[in-house]
Amino acid sequence: MIIRKEKPKDITNIHHINSIAFETKAEADLVDRLRDSGIPIISLVAEIDDKLVGHILLTPMTSDNSDIKIAGLAPMAVLPEYQNKGIGSALVEKGLEECADKKYKAVAVLGHPNYYPKFGFIPSTRFDLISEYHVPKEVFMLKELVSNSLSKIRGVIKYHEEFGKL
Repeated sequence: MIIRKEKPKDITNIHHINSIAFETKAEADLVDRLRDSGIPIISLVAEIDDKLVGHILLTPMTSDNSDIKIAGLAPMAVLPEYQNKGIGSALVEKGLEECADKKYKAVAVLGHPNYYPKFGFIPSTRFDLISEYHVPKEVFMLKELVSNSLSKIRGVIKYHEEFGKL
């Protein structure tokens, strides 16, 4: 398996992966809109035998009272027939590495509370931070890439406005 940066030729396959992995094509359309928005993105694919089987996207987030550099992990998708084989984990790990390389201080995820803690994500409420969306507190999680980088900020963390169209 190869984890690599998205290439222009991958866009159609990335849309397909996200359409198949989720109940609707809303996440696939979101990825396209975020890519087209011009914001800096980290878009990685998992490839097995020249076939794209997974995708992860990370985008900048904002905080109410800080300019700390935080990335939002969403979405992450693996084709159903390739799930539970470590592909998603490899995508998350590589995505976190890319965020660190790009000097992000933390990464947020709105996701399964039984999956993301194995990567070091903890509920955002431990940092006195919350999501702009009304979600159960255990599903909005953060991982500091730089120790204590979130210790001095409080309030709401926001995804790019395109997420509000889901």
